[in-house]
Amino acid sequence: MSSFVMTVRSVRLVAALALAAVLAGCGYNDFQRLDEATKSAWSEVLNQYQRRADLIPNIVSTVKGEAAFEQETLTKVIEARSRATAIQVTPETLNNPEAFQKFQAAQGELGSALSRLMAVSENYPNLKANQGFQDLRVQLEGTENRITVARNRYIKAVQDFNVLARSFPTNLTAMIFGYPAKPNFAVANEAQISAPPTVSFDKPASK
Repeated sequence: MSSFVMTVRSVRLVAALALAAVLAGCGYNDFQRLDEATKSAWSEVLNQYQRRADLIPNIVSTVKGEAAFEQETLTKVIEARSRATAIQVTPETLNNPEAFQKFQAAQGELGSALSRLMAVSENYPNLKANQGFQDLRVQLEGTENRITVARNRYIKAVQDFNVLARSFPTNLTAMIFGYPAKPNFAVANEAQISAPPTVSFDKPASK
């Protein structure tokens, strides 16, 4: 009986080792690793977008102190922030092209509205001389840089995952275990990814 039990255990061990070898060879472990990498990169993207959203109320409050400031520009920022933060982001968003596109569009709209706000602010000397506003500008510029870095890392992580999901024979593993290619950031102009929106307030050189 003891010999039989040992034989069964040996068979199970061999089967387990064989299964592990098969899974490793078909890319299963790579899918686990790359999937976690995309989730981690995505979390950082969300953190930086949230950081930007958190700065906006203070920026809006400061700009409102400038009585003649363009209200339409300010309103667009407020509305864009509201739409961007209203989108519920879940883990499933990473595998839902439509939801991902909606999220990207809302964040892009907010970024454009902020860039417009900063450009218009150049025309208001009181804002340019306001230290509180200048500090917020620097924080926003730093956040935009962090967003660009986080997006680029996510893009790379998704590219690595998608190559594995679409290549043979690992594409068979993707089908069996449910690892579809993930949606990625896309822009009309690739320069928008490599460079953050301009939010500089440097004074023009004296003539």
